[in-house]
Amino acid sequence: MPPRTVVIGVDSSTQSTKAAVTDTETGELLAVGRAPHVVTGEGGARETDPEVWWLALCDAVAAGLKESGLSPSSVVGIAVAGQQHGLVTLDRAGRPLRPALLWNDTRSAPQAAALVAELGGPEAWTARTGTVPVASMTATKWRWLRENDPSNAEATASVRLPHDFLTERLAGVAATDPGDASGTCWYSTATGAYDPDLLERLGLSVSTLPEVAATGGTRIGSLTESAAEALGLPAGIAVAAGTGDNMSAAVGLGLGGAGLLDHPVLSLGTSGTVFAASRTRPASTALSGFAGADGTYLPLACTLNCTLAVDKVASLLGLHRDDATPGGEAVLLPYLDGERTPDLPTSSGLLTGLRHDTTPQQLLGAAYEGAAFTVLRALDELLLACGLDPADPEVAGRPLRLIGGGAQGRTWVETVRRLSGRPLIVPGSGELVALGAAALAASAAGGGDPVAVAARWNEKSEDAELPAAERDTETWERIGSVLDRASEPLLGG
Repeated sequence: MPPRTVVIGVDSSTQSTKAAVTDTETGELLAVGRAPHVVTGEGGARETDPEVWWLALCDAVAAGLKESGLSPSSVVGIAVAGQQHGLVTLDRAGRPLRPALLWNDTRSAPQAAALVAELGGPEAWTARTGTVPVASMTATKWRWLRENDPSNAEATASVRLPHDFLTERLAGVAATDPGDASGTCWYSTATGAYDPDLLERLGLSVSTLPEVAATGGTRIGSLTESAAEALGLPAGIAVAAGTGDNMSAAVGLGLGGAGLLDHPVLSLGTSGTVFAASRTRPASTALSGFAGADGTYLPLACTLNCTLAVDKVASLLGLHRDDATPGGEAVLLPYLDGERTPDLPTSSGLLTGLRHDTTPQQLLGAAYEGAAFTVLRALDELLLACGLDPADPEVAGRPLRLIGGGAQGRTWVETVRRLSGRPLIVPGSGELVALGAAALAASAAGGGDPVAVAARWNEKSEDAELPAAERDTETWERIGSVLDRASEPLLGG
């Protein structure tokens, strides 16, 4: 019997790094090492020193290997999936010049508005990049940096996304993939390459950017001697191009050209996202028209306020996160960090509908409802972007796959079930971003199409399937009415 081989899939998220030690043949998750990050900033600022990510990656890999009990010699490949959109600026020696601006840093909202206007409006951006710039996107952060920190912008020799930075540390090669690149707003999903006109507008040279590999599972190099020493792994193992966290979650679910297409997914984490893998290039200004990690497209809508915002409300009320009941007449839009969808980058939370008999448990339930409504509202737009009719009974009956930390929470699951009126599937495979990265690593190590790899692994997964519940249209319409009627002064947008 041949010796067991494993790959390591790395999920470098906003708050932490996870390293999933995964059996190459079966996809069995043997161990997960973890290490925290530090996020700094007040108001709209959210930053992290990229060196924190590298140290966390080293710690998480070491912890995962120790937990697995396996020899480092069993590892044949590694791939990184990272939080999207972050701006990493490096000097000529490859060292970070300043803390990275994270995806949820909203200071570049004015620059986003200016960029949209300069190109001729949202439709022009959708036609070129697939995505309209908002404060989350990397291009807006680069414009902000040039205007607000010109000395570091001038000194920048290389620009990277978070996962690019880590991949380069692993392989010594400047590489990215179409999926993560498509979140920059300087990569064109229409041409499959960096857009030279947009780069010129932004004052960026293509020479400062990583080369775009064909897929996230493409082998872009081998683990260098220095990286191998830092991680305690064998030098020379396969390093995949890697991708963004949302693209990796899609791979982990088996969504893509070699798996499920046009099936919606709702991810409940620090942010809330709804997405699907599709062969149809999305052209909606209401969505981010990303590329997938495997050559498909990944239309996606993302909110800034999800589990973290609801947990904050629970803390303010002195309640456990599951000590909630439906909100009744109360409506709470928990836009504590501004909001991306809808595009209200300077908004704050909004509470209305209080009565004498409103309970703390109802207020917490209203926070759940407001967060879930905000991301679910984009579902019909997502289906249209996939070329589907949301009113078609077959389409309306497709289950919604629920992932992320919130998918393990009873109140989150029931709130989504009640407001969506759809059957739900909660995948049995945990750590889907890391699992997707592991499939990319297996692909780079010679395992074939990463989506096919993940789909094969998932055959043994025990998914929880929940039937559709009667949709709570009264609550849905009440929240929608408040959001539609709230003026910019009320939301602070």
